[in-house]
Amino acid sequence: MINIVYCGSSSACFELDGNTSYYSERRYSVQVDGAELLSSQDTNVFSLFGLEPGRSYDLTVRFEDGGEEPVRFATQRETCCVNVRDFGAAGDGVHEDTAAIQAAVNFLPEGGRLCFPAGTYLTLPLSLKSHITLDLDQGAVLLGSTDRERYPIIPSFTADPVTGKETLQAGFEGQEFPCYQSLIQASYAEDIAIVGRGAVDGSGQNGDWWGDFDSFPAKRPRVLFFNRTKNVTLHGITVKNGPSWHVHPFYSQNFAMLDCFVTAPKDSPNTDGADPESCDGVDIIGCRFSVGDDCVAVKSGKIDMARKYKTPADHHAIRNCLMEFGHGAVTLGSELSAGIRNLSVTRCYFRQTDRGLRIKTRRGRGRDSIIDNVLFDNIRMDRVLTPIVINMWYNCCDPDRYSEYVWCRDPLPVDERTPRMGAFAFRNMECTGAEVAACYIDGLPESPVDRVELENITVSFAGDAKPGMPSMRNHNEARCRLGLYLENVRQVRVKNVKLSGVEGRALTAEHCGDVDAQDLEEN
Repeated sequence: MINIVYCGSSSACFELDGNTSYYSERRYSVQVDGAELLSSQDTNVFSLFGLEPGRSYDLTVRFEDGGEEPVRFATQRETCCVNVRDFGAAGDGVHEDTAAIQAAVNFLPEGGRLCFPAGTYLTLPLSLKSHITLDLDQGAVLLGSTDRERYPIIPSFTADPVTGKETLQAGFEGQEFPCYQSLIQASYAEDIAIVGRGAVDGSGQNGDWWGDFDSFPAKRPRVLFFNRTKNVTLHGITVKNGPSWHVHPFYSQNFAMLDCFVTAPKDSPNTDGADPESCDGVDIIGCRFSVGDDCVAVKSGKIDMARKYKTPADHHAIRNCLMEFGHGAVTLGSELSAGIRNLSVTRCYFRQTDRGLRIKTRRGRGRDSIIDNVLFDNIRMDRVLTPIVINMWYNCCDPDRYSEYVWCRDPLPVDERTPRMGAFAFRNMECTGAEVAACYIDGLPESPVDRVELENITVSFAGDAKPGMPSMRNHNEARCRLGLYLENVRQVRVKNVKLSGVEGRALTAEHCGDVDAQDLEEN
């Protein structure tokens, strides 16, 4: 069955049903109204661009080994489409196009689309408004200026001069901070789409963004930042070379990334792929990530922001994605003080990331930092050093990261600063070429992980495996070919798990409550 994921005015996204991770079981071609538009496709998600607004199409997916499936769909209507060059944009990568692009955005009526033909559009930060579409043709690049002094600094919040009411404007790594305006930014807006096979390049590789950024007067910009928005869709675009994180939806609702590519060099600092923070309703489907930090990191702020705004991360679905060369493929935390709930990661493929499914928190995140109802299902991993990590001793990103409060292994009093981990299910996973550990779960003695299920999982270790740290915590030890390691977990369920190449015991359960292991094989 072919599912319609998205239909805009000029593009559409589709997903094949099945059980495979990212790549489809069979190659296929795509015909639209009798003409072949895509040939020899091999991914579960595919897209069409350059469609006409407000009309119906007949699509047929034809599989190379026989069989076909028809789909009828209709694009949305639009009020108008304008060319950014008509507003004076040069698109030559030399002349700055900020004023021309912003004028075109400001001109667009509700339901309008701004088209960027092939070319390089050098620009300073841009602000978007509601009910518009940016359409980047193949070969179109929005290139961020390297002139940091000309990037506006956005305050963390503004206060009404009459009422004193605060309006949240900016934040980074779970705290309210003044930030350089992001290259493309929307605040308190809705119904925005950025589509096409073009790119948005943050120029992190060209300026000083990856240098001594701790000395900057504000936090680095993201490539795309959406603050308190609703119904935002990114479809098909490439986002690359971010000054810091690439895509940052912030306290937003109904955000979607579909068939996008996010990329930065492996050694670029803190260049996370997508970091939805305190959002409700996030879909990341059919995307590819290859970055210098976590590919996708779901967050909900540190303890002060959590107390102030009380907004958890809720209803997130990450599906049919390919993650490469990141610290973690899919990460929860560590800024999760308002909690994370109702999240699923399914049909994904992780390749050569340090960790696969990575959950991280620490003392000090607070009693509202509850992670619960989390499912990881149908995941394939290749050369991922440690496929599964739950770490409640994370020692980064805070001034007290090396304090005794963070690293003390003795049980401490449970108070308003104590985090909690709920139920996690890891199912139907095939992991080849692991090196450090198959699974490393390390809860707090005063706040153990509630429940961990490991079912239908195979992990084989690389013949040339090297020791490494399974998690980022103080006083940790390097491990190599470690099996299933769980400490401070109330309930453990292991069923049909096969490990190959383990050194030592297949299962180590320290200070765990109810442990039930069935069909655990080692060879």
